Amino acid sequence: MPSDEEPELIWLRPEHSGRGPRPAHSRTSIARAALELADREGLDAVTMRKVAAELGAGTMSLYNYVPKKEHLFDLLVDLLAAEYDLPAGPSGDPRADLTLLAHQLRAILSRHGWATTLITRRPGLGPNGLRVTEFHLAALAGTPLDGTAKMEAFSQLTGYVCQFTEWQQRSGNAGTRWLTDLVRYLQAATATGDYPHLAETLATGTAPPDPDAAFERGLQRLITALLQAD
Repeated sequence: MPSDEEPELIWLRPEHSGRGPRPAHSRTSIARAALELADREGLDAVTMRKVAAELGAGTMSLYNYVPKKEHLFDLLVDLLAAEYDLPAGPSGDPRADLTLLAHQLRAILSRHGWATTLITRRPGLGPNGLRVTEFHLAALAGTPLDGTAKMEAFSQLTGYVCQFTEWQQRSGNAGTRWLTDLVRYLQAATATGDYPHLAETLATGTAPPDPDAAFERGLQRLITALLQAD
């Protein structure tokens, strides 16, 4: 059990004590080193040893700044949240503001193909994450949604963008052979007559969907549902 002097949450820990020599690194520099490593080699490559090597530091010395790997991931998530380019305040149109947040998150995930796993695993509670959350809540301030619904909307919006981005990445990596095999499989399945609704659906449109258009359709349907108070 962590003691009162050593909080479990890294954001409750002082970055440095203020005593002794000036620290050689900062949380931001450590997070940037982890980000560059993840962009280059993938999230699995982000270990304390490798991040320390990126910084030219010893592994044990890194623990003075980041007590454990989970804290390193928290710093990394917050650095991703710093990439949001938000206006000073919401526009007054909740739909437009939620759309802006979703598109910016999608752009961040497109730049960092490994990030969907981490964002869905670690809550964005750092300073940059709180800035994004505050914008979201301000955008919904004039709606009839209560506090719980507003926070749930943030999670659901983030989940949709992450899930769609991950699907798009996996589809793109599958290759044309996988898609060809999928079409053959579905044709054989629907030919049995056991799946009439699937057959009807496929008959009305079998062309691969445009990812941007599909993203936007799903996003707007979700936002419509989120803005409806119970």
